[in-house]
Amino acid sequence: MTTSPAAASLPLSTVALVTLGCARNEVDSEELAGRLELGGFRLVDDAADADTVVVNTCGFVEAAKKDSVDTLLEAADLKTSGSTQAVVAVGCLAERYGKDLATSLPEADAVLGFDDYPDIADRLRSILDGEQHHPHTPQDRRRLLPISPSARDAGTVVVPGHTIAAPDLPADATPESGPRAVRRRLDGGPMAPLKLASGCDRRCSFCAIPTFRGSFVSRRPSDVLGEARWLGGQGVKELFLVSENSTSYGKDLGDLRLLETLLPELAAVDGIERVRVSYLQPAETRPGLVSAIAGTPGVAPYYDLSFQHASAAVLRRMRRFGDPDSFLALLDQVRQQAPTAGVRSNVIVGFPGETEDDFQTLCDFVEAARMDVVGVFGYSDEDGTEAETYDGKHDEDEIRERTEHLTRLVEELTAQRAAERVGETVEVLVESVEDGEVVGRAALQGPEVDGCTTLVGSDARVGDLVTAVVVDTEGVDLVAREA
Repeated sequence: MTTSPAAASLPLSTVALVTLGCARNEVDSEELAGRLELGGFRLVDDAADADTVVVNTCGFVEAAKKDSVDTLLEAADLKTSGSTQAVVAVGCLAERYGKDLATSLPEADAVLGFDDYPDIADRLRSILDGEQHHPHTPQDRRRLLPISPSARDAGTVVVPGHTIAAPDLPADATPESGPRAVRRRLDGGPMAPLKLASGCDRRCSFCAIPTFRGSFVSRRPSDVLGEARWLGGQGVKELFLVSENSTSYGKDLGDLRLLETLLPELAAVDGIERVRVSYLQPAETRPGLVSAIAGTPGVAPYYDLSFQHASAAVLRRMRRFGDPDSFLALLDQVRQQAPTAGVRSNVIVGFPGETEDDFQTLCDFVEAARMDVVGVFGYSDEDGTEAETYDGKHDEDEIRERTEHLTRLVEELTAQRAAERVGETVEVLVESVEDGEVVGRAALQGPEVDGCTTLVGSDARVGDLVTAVVVDTEGVDLVAREA
């Protein structure tokens, strides 16, 4: 990667990026890394070795916000014990709270919003020079683009992760749409997240993400494919397609079925062995998309379905749609076409007004659904959301009790589901080999949150795609032997 001529004449500073939260944040961090390297910064892995520590924060739920603040405070401690001169907050928490975060967390030297990303190198240099950066005043980013999806132009606003292109483009290359930046991989593993879109047009009453991530904007297929080709050239074997709502991909480009046509093209990219789609909205998951995921060679039969609940009454209060019958029918449709498909979901327990019958409906649905992984979250108020104003809220003890009950049930059910897979043939992407232990993920397992597969008696290397037979399980984790 070549540093820009202007940056080459400036003193070299070191920077470490610490990424919290979801895979979408990982893409954003790699965009920032590319911009910083082009801007004359040297990237280091260890925050203790960096002049500047940039923490890409998560602002989704209370636990994630606390983790972000704790990480910023830990980085600030390095200013007295290490070589660190500045600590900078970026990401969702910084965008969501702006000047309020800066006021409440003086240990951070600056709080930067998404609009600062294109000039991140200049921002960090000014901070290191002692200049005071005035944090932004948060705004509802949905208002930055037209209400009509067809009228949106992502080039008119800063959308993290959308302006990425391969670093071997000549400096005078003309982009097909909007400005371009460089992505610099921070993780050399065989899997890489790839953004399909950003933002969300749904108005779920418990979720604040659209207010700070903005309205839904699809990336153009040519940009997605261009980045996929670069990732394939970097040794990536699995593309993990991420967004806030992948089922909406293409609606602002005039073709709601665009993902179905894009998947075969991504799977055909040189070097790519597997493509995985994340975050599907059940109410928007159309039969054609189910078939494309189930039947396209090279696409993992994997369905990340965000059910959130099963009671129709609770879902209506959540501003969502569905009920046990429609959800189970969707799962039947999936399994008719891909009997061994992996299915995961998240659910919220203790939502305002959730009755004991509602909770039992959720428990019964989880039992009937036979999913591989279910994330269980207790409800908590989120600033500025509709649900924050609802009555019928449960006390913390009741939410904790229901959460623990469903978590125990889920642990039992998902362990049973894993055990049912003994004897199945799986394709395992090897991600680590340590002390002779070969560990990876089968097609039914998404990155980080869905468990792993250990290959016994294998001499496979990182990046290999191994055909194996499941011989044992440990909770949701699988143990397999090469076929």
